[in-house]
Amino acid sequence: MTTVLAVLSAAVTVLYALSALARLVPVKRRHYRWGQFGGMLASTLLVVGLASCAYVAVRGATAPRDTAEARAPVALRHDVLPTGVFAPGEWDSWSPVKRFGQETGRPVHYVLDYMGPDEAFPARLGALAAAHHAEPVLQMEPTMSMAGIAAGHDDSYLRDLSRQVSGYGHPLVLSFAPEANGNWYSWGWSHTPAAQWVAAWRHVVTVFRQQHVRNVTWMWTVNVPFPASGPVSDYWPGAAYVGMIGIDGYFVHSSDTFNSVFGPIVDQIRSLTAKPLLISETAVGPDSGTEAGSQVRSLFAGAKAGHLAGLIWFDQAQHGSAYHQDWRLEDNPAALAAFRAAAKEHGQ
Repeated sequence: MTTVLAVLSAAVTVLYALSALARLVPVKRRHYRWGQFGGMLASTLLVVGLASCAYVAVRGATAPRDTAEARAPVALRHDVLPTGVFAPGEWDSWSPVKRFGQETGRPVHYVLDYMGPDEAFPARLGALAAAHHAEPVLQMEPTMSMAGIAAGHDDSYLRDLSRQVSGYGHPLVLSFAPEANGNWYSWGWSHTPAAQWVAAWRHVVTVFRQQHVRNVTWMWTVNVPFPASGPVSDYWPGAAYVGMIGIDGYFVHSSDTFNSVFGPIVDQIRSLTAKPLLISETAVGPDSGTEAGSQVRSLFAGAKAGHLAGLIWFDQAQHGSAYHQDWRLEDNPAALAAFRAAAKEHGQ
């Protein structure tokens, strides 16, 4: 019996070592339940989702080999565009998410939320999502320095979080320090060197891989470009560390279209990778006026034509600047009617 167990143990070890070179991980982010950052954050608020977590056989300069994604974040059909939502209060009750699904006329596939520094895995939200066949998309928003994270100063927290995520047992999407090409976060453009951000990203993914976490899709989340944003390519951590791409972008002006908002960033990302692409945060604001309906139709049509993995609506009212609007569908009848029609057109 001892010999048999030894042989089995050796076989498992070999399989793990091989799988370490044959998996990928993406990155994702969560939102602070107790508030948002100021400035332009609202124009690109949070998002989500994501690919399978990978093992790393050896830590060091050699990165894992790029391979195909192990699983899709949701069971997708070519004729279906999955949708998701960030709905305040979802961490305590499924009612806000259920209401959004009823209003839009389709099930919710992704439920977006945000994690502050040292925040534990939101077990209640995870249980609610699993019970309703939805996938959590969690944006990690640290306040620790990227250099410190890369140096391992926060490994105790990361290991604890990885065990909580693994114990959850259902697929989920994680994103770390999102929208780094923007200039509103401490880790973002003009605040932290891109090389430090990349090193921190890779370290976070590596810690989860070392803990053998298998149910995570890591989503690399970027913001749509604007005149003061940084080069997206500077923040690319490498295909071996990413399973899915998330794009955050909003229809702020009545002249906005899918091509004008998302076209440039989609082209930039496609020059880097062919990984699945998700619109991880989006909405149409009331400033769009009579164009709100056509913008929602443009959003769905563009996402479907680009073979994207879905879209997540940021269903929250925000105020305080030109970019902080009331993004709630229930307060925008034209957008809601267009969403229902587009959702029905693109099947479920």
